[in-house]
Order: sequence, then C-alpha cells, then structure tokens
Amino acid sequence: MTSKITALFDNIWKNYLDVTPSAKQVHQLLGSGNDVINDHVAYRTFNLEKVNLDKLAAHLLALGYKECGEYHFEAKKLYAKHFEHSDSTLPKVFISELLVEQLSEQAQAIIHKLVDGLDNDIATREDFLYSGAPWQVSSTEYQTLLGESEYAAWLAAWGYRANHFTVSINHLENFDSIEAVNEAVKQGGFKLNTSGGEIKGDEAVKLEQSSTLADKAEVTFSDKTMAIPSCFYEFAKRYPLTDGELYSGFVAASADKIFESTNAA
Repeated sequence: MTSKITALFDNIWKNYLDVTPSAKQVHQLLGSGNDVINDHVAYRTFNLEKVNLDKLAAHLLALGYKECGEYHFEAKKLYAKHFEHSDSTLPKVFISELLVEQLSEQAQAIIHKLVDGLDNDIATREDFLYSGAPWQVSSTEYQTLLGESEYAAWLAAWGYRANHFTVSINHLENFDSIEAVNEAVKQGGFKLNTSGGEIKGDEAVKLEQSSTLADKAEVTFSDKTMAIPSCFYEFAKRYPLTDGELYSGFVAASADKIFESTNAA
C-alpha cells in the first residue's frame, strides 16, 4: 500500500512542478539530502456532485487515509477537510471545496457549464488528482470568476493538481525556525505571501505557516494563451501537544491567508 501512496504523490509532485518551477529550486535551497519532507498537499474543488470533496477524498480513503478535521471559511465561501495516514511520515492532504450556490448566478452558470460537460465517473479515474483541467474555459470566463472568487478562477484554469506542497520545517537539518526558512527563501530571490504577515499562526496554536507567492505559468484558454498565477510552496512548523506528539491539524485563520498565495501580485 505504501508503494501505491508513494507512486501517487510522485505523480502529483511531477504534475505540480510542471507549473511551479520555483518549488524545485526552493526544495534544493532548503534541503541537504532527504530531509525535505512533505508535510501536506492541498487541493481545490467545487461542491458539485461529480467532483466534490468526497470524490477527491475517495482516492485517499482507498489508500488507508482517515478524515481528521473539518474547517469553514465563510468569507471565501469554502468548506474543507483534512486527511491523515496512520504512517505519520506520509503527507497529510487538505481538500477544500467552493460552495458554488453562494456565488452570483453568472459565476454559478460558468462553473455548472464546466462541470456539467464531464463524465459522471471522471473523479474515479486513477490519475484524477494529477490530471489538470478536464474542461475548456475562456479567458473571459476566467476573468469573470476572478472578479468574484480567486479560488474559482484558479480552479477553472488549473483544475485537478496540487495547489501547493509543504515543507516540514521540523524535519529540516539546516533550519529549526520558520524565520530562518523565510529568510533563506527571500535571500534566494523568492517572494513570500505577506497577507496576514509573513508568518501565519504561532506556538500557541501549535502551527506556524508561511508560503511563497505562486509562480506564473501559461494557460491555454479556449480563446487565447495567458500567464496567470499557478501554484506555490508552503513551509510549516508544528509544535508538540501535551502528550509530546506534534499537532497534526490545521488552523483555519492561518489557512485563510495561505489561500491568498495564488492572488495576482
């Protein structure tokens, strides 16, 4: 089973690097060998039947993952869950879904058009989590969605790929603080997401997070090709609970700001 999980995340990583070349550079910048461990991967989807959160999660549950927490982001109109494997060396997965019915009728119509054209079983395909956009969207539709929900626009453009990977600072050999990681990343020429401050969270909530701003990559829309924000790289430091185990959940207030790593600069 572990080999299947490793193969899945290898494919997700390759697909992510295709549109996030900075991640490979940052990975090499921080690591001294095999110490760059992936804390978690994040996905975005719509809460529509064919592609909802549960459909994505089914791939993980089949590999022994368990549902471990749920989160609400009212301002961004999102609902999320995170999943963990009993083997703590395997990455956690954070899946959010957009509450489409809370958007304007115009935005809803665009999203329903994208999803309605998909096969009913599309989300069951083995490669679904690294398949990209399974629909065609125009640059005009992208801009319309962007005016209302950056999340919706990103998902329409990029589809099903990891929105970000996350370096576990706890496992790095050459860094022991998020401040040191941030400084090294900036010195390497990469920009950080400063929404809510460079560091989201603190020891009190048992989790500190920061992230780069998304790369830009070209998307072939139905009417033209355009460079837009793609994916980003996150950094997380976890603190121990009273039982000595590292906190394994997520902090909604921090995650809310991490979402903004894909906002256009």
